[in-house]
Amino acid sequence: MNPSQVKSVSIAKGNDQPKLSKAQKTFNTLIKQIEQGRARLAAWEAIDTPYHQKCATELQPLINDADDLQVKLVHCLDRAHDQPALTKPERRKLASVITGMAEELLTSRDDDTLKAIFNKHSDIDYDTVEAAGQADLKAEIEDALGFELDDSLDLRSPEDLLAHAHAKIREQQAQEEADREAWQQRQSQRKKSPKQLAAEAKEQAEAQQLQQSVREIYRKLASALHPDREPDPKERERKTALMQRVNQAYAKNNLLQLLELQLELEHIDQAALNNVSEDRLKHYNKILREQLAELQHEILRVESGYMGQALLDPYAMLSPDSVMRNLAAEIASIKRAIRDVKRDLLAFADIQQVKAWLKTLRKSRRRDAFDDMLF
Repeated sequence: MNPSQVKSVSIAKGNDQPKLSKAQKTFNTLIKQIEQGRARLAAWEAIDTPYHQKCATELQPLINDADDLQVKLVHCLDRAHDQPALTKPERRKLASVITGMAEELLTSRDDDTLKAIFNKHSDIDYDTVEAAGQADLKAEIEDALGFELDDSLDLRSPEDLLAHAHAKIREQQAQEEADREAWQQRQSQRKKSPKQLAAEAKEQAEAQQLQQSVREIYRKLASALHPDREPDPKERERKTALMQRVNQAYAKNNLLQLLELQLELEHIDQAALNNVSEDRLKHYNKILREQLAELQHEILRVESGYMGQALLDPYAMLSPDSVMRNLAAEIASIKRAIRDVKRDLLAFADIQQVKAWLKTLRKSRRRDAFDDMLF
C-alpha cells in the first residue's frame, strides 16, 4: 500500500462537538507524531541502498586511489630528503612531514616499506609507536564502553571491534537479565502487602484492557476479511493480502495501522472516530505512546549508523538529505585531493620545488601559532 494512499486517522470537531477533549487532542497529537516518524524512517530507508552503493562504487575506490598516491608521495619525499640541496633545517622539517604521513597511512594498511621509511626518519620505531597508540586507543574505548576488551582484538578492524563490543554488550545484558530475574524471584517469595497486591491487580487489569482494545479491532477486521469464506478467486486474493497486513499489524500491536485499515475498508467512518469513548481513548493513547516510543527508538538506531560517519559535520542537522550532500561533498573533496597529490608528485621531481613547498609549510605553521594565540 502506498503511504500516500493511507487514510489519515484523526478526531475532528463537529456541530455536536465544537471542542475536543484533552484525550482527543492527545490522540490527534500522537497520531501526527507517529505519522511524522513514519515519514522520517521511510526517508532513511529510501537512501539506504543508494548511499551504500555510492560509498562502495565511488567513495571507497577514490579513498584507495588517494591512499596509493599518498604512499607514492611519501616515497617521493623520502628520496628528496637525501638530496644535498636541502639544508639541515629543511631535512628536519621534511622528516617530520614524512613520519606524519607514513604513520597515518600505516593505520589503514600494512606496508613494510612505509614502516622502513618511518623508522628511517623517526627517533622511535613504528612498532613501538603503534603499540603505545593501540594501548591508548584500547583504554579510551574501554572507558567509553565500560568494560575491558580482549587483548587479542585487532583495533584496526572496525568490523572486529564492533562485533566484539556487541558480544560484550549482549553478555552484560544477559547477566543483568539474570540478576533481575533472580531479584524478582526473591521479591515474589516475600509476602506482599495488600497495597502491593492491589497495585499488581490494577496493572494486570489495565494490561488486559489495552490488549482487548486492539483485539476487538483485529477480530472485526479478521471476520470481514477471512479469505476462506470468499468464493470469488480475485476477491479471495485481495482479502488474503489485506489479511496479511492485518495480521502483521496485530502481531506488532500496531493500533494506528489497524485503525487505518478500518478506515480503508470503510468499517468505521469519521463519525465513529469522533465518538470513541473517553475510556477507550485513554487505552488507545497509552498504546499509541508505546508505538511512538518504539518508532523513535528505531529511528535513533538507523540514524546512529550515520552519526558515526566521518563524512558528517558534527554541527549539522542530521537528515537523509544532509547525509547524501555530505557524501557528495566528500567524494568531490577526495577528487580534488587526488588532483593535488598528482600535481605535487610531478612538481617534487624538482628539489627546488620541494624547498619552496617547505617554506610555505613554515609560514602556515607560524600563522597557525599566531591564530592560536588570538583564539
